Amino acid sequence: MADGGEGTLDAMLSALGGERRRVRVRGPLGDPVDAAFGLTAERPARAIVEMAAASGLALVSERRRSPLRASTYGTGELIRAACRAGAREVIVGLGGSATTDAGAGMAQALGVRLVDAGGRDIGSGGGSLLDLAGIDVGGLDPVVRRVRFVAACDVEAPLTGPRGAAAVFGPQKGASPGDVEVLDRALAHLAAIVHRDLGLDLRDLPGAGAAGGLGAGLVAFLGAHLRPGVEVVMEAAGLPDRIEAADLVITGEGSFDAQSLLGKVAGGVIRTAREAGVPVVVLCGRAGVEVEAVPVESLVERVGEARALEDTRVALEELAAAVAERASTLSSRG
Repeated sequence: MADGGEGTLDAMLSALGGERRRVRVRGPLGDPVDAAFGLTAERPARAIVEMAAASGLALVSERRRSPLRASTYGTGELIRAACRAGAREVIVGLGGSATTDAGAGMAQALGVRLVDAGGRDIGSGGGSLLDLAGIDVGGLDPVVRRVRFVAACDVEAPLTGPRGAAAVFGPQKGASPGDVEVLDRALAHLAAIVHRDLGLDLRDLPGAGAAGGLGAGLVAFLGAHLRPGVEVVMEAAGLPDRIEAADLVITGEGSFDAQSLLGKVAGGVIRTAREAGVPVVVLCGRAGVEVEAVPVESLVERVGEARALEDTRVALEELAAAVAERASTLSSRG
C-alpha cells in the first residue's frame, strides 16, 4: 500500500503489472538525476510518476537545501516522458518534495510560459513566483494536452495560510521563518495570477498545498483531478474486495498520529476495514493517537525507544508474533 508518497510507484506496479522506465531529468537544484516512472500493463497504459523521484527532498543534502530556489522542472520532464511513452492517464504521486514552487517548474518544462512584467520567463523556485505577471498555456506540449492527470495526495493542505504548503512543510525543507513568509506570499501571488489568467480559484482547494503546492499546479496547468492517494492505490489493488474476504486486517506506520488518519495509508485501511465490518489492528513504531475499537500496538511501548530505533526489524517481528498469537481474539470471524 501507499498514499501518493514514497512507494506509490511500487504499489501500483505490483497491483497492475507493468514496467519501469528511467529518464535523466533536472533535480530540484538543477543537478541531473536518474528518475523512474512506471507504465502499467493495461492497454492503453497508465503511467505512475512519483514527484519525489525527480524533485524530492532526499535528492538534496541537508546543507544544500534551498526552498526558495528548488524547482519541480524535473517532475515536468518525467511527466513529459510518461506522456510520450503512450500513457492515456498519468497518476502523479505527491509527497516528499524539496520544492515549494506550486508546480511552476513543472509547467515550464511542459511548455507553459510564466513571465514577468517585461515578458521574460521567471526564474526557478518558489521565490521567483513573486515576479510572475502573466501565464500563457498556449505552448503546452500537444502530447501532454491529450492525457488525463490524477494528482494523488497524501495531505489535504490548502495552498496558503497557516495550514498551507509553506507554513506547514516549508521548515522541513530548510525554510527559515523569513523564507516561509516569502514563500506564502509567493504562492498567494501565483493563485491570484492563476485566477485572473486561467479563471481557477485554488486558494481553498483541499490538497492544493501538497508537495509544495504541486497539487495546485497540476490542477491549474494540466487540469488534474485531485484525489486522496490512498484511495487511488486501494482501488488499483482491489483492497476493498480483499478486505471483505479477510478475517483480520493488519496495517502499520512508523509514527501513528493524528496525521495518520488524514489521507495516510493506515487511516485509509482502517476506514475501509470498518466499512466492511472487519477488525483491524495497527502495528507502529510510536503511537500518538488512539482509535476507538482499533488495537494500536507500539514498538516503543513494548520494547522501549532505544531498542525500537536500533533493533527495529527483530522487535517488529516479535510484536507481530505476539499479535498473531491472539489473532483469533481480535477477529470476529476467527
